[in-house]
Amino acid sequence: MQDLISIFFKSVFVENMIFAYFLGMCSYLAVSKTVKTAVGLGIAVTFVLTITLPVNYLLENYVLKAGALVWLDASFADLDLSFLSFIMFIAIIAAMVQLVEMVVEKFAPALYSALGIFLPLIAVNCAILGGSLFMQERAFINIGQATVYGVGSGIGWLLAIVAIAAIRERLKYSHVPAPLRGLGITFIITGLMGIAFMSFMGIKL
Repeated sequence: MQDLISIFFKSVFVENMIFAYFLGMCSYLAVSKTVKTAVGLGIAVTFVLTITLPVNYLLENYVLKAGALVWLDASFADLDLSFLSFIMFIAIIAAMVQLVEMVVEKFAPALYSALGIFLPLIAVNCAILGGSLFMQERAFINIGQATVYGVGSGIGWLLAIVAIAAIRERLKYSHVPAPLRGLGITFIITGLMGIAFMSFMGIKL
């Protein structure tokens, strides 16, 4: 249980996808103009990460890794399909994003219109693929750890995009020098928030 708590808080704060690795910046910058759309996209990213990481964990450990297919037959003990990891991970992610897109279009058409092209682009959001690749790199010992890492990474990304959206809404009423308006001041604030999140690295989990 302690390991799961540690993985969760590390993925949210210490290893935040935006502020630690700057993954998923295209959607982060484009959809963070209002809190409403930021929350919608953040929830969608969290859902996709939560679903795809455990699925990709099972795929990695029971199909793709060297000797993973030994459960089928002992003759597969030397079979290594790990070279298919990228394409299989992306296929799973694309399928889950398609599911999310259909659900949002059905039950929240206004949000679907507000998110526009950035909803289907979750499929190529590097934060989503990065989650699966980090899961692979960290070699979690069970599916529970992979799932918690997915949830934490998604919540961390949601926290980041909602925070910057709230700040950008307030900036509309602030005096920002003309050369820095728009993405300029957003990049500066993102950098400052990244530095602030580095303070969590001092927490012993």
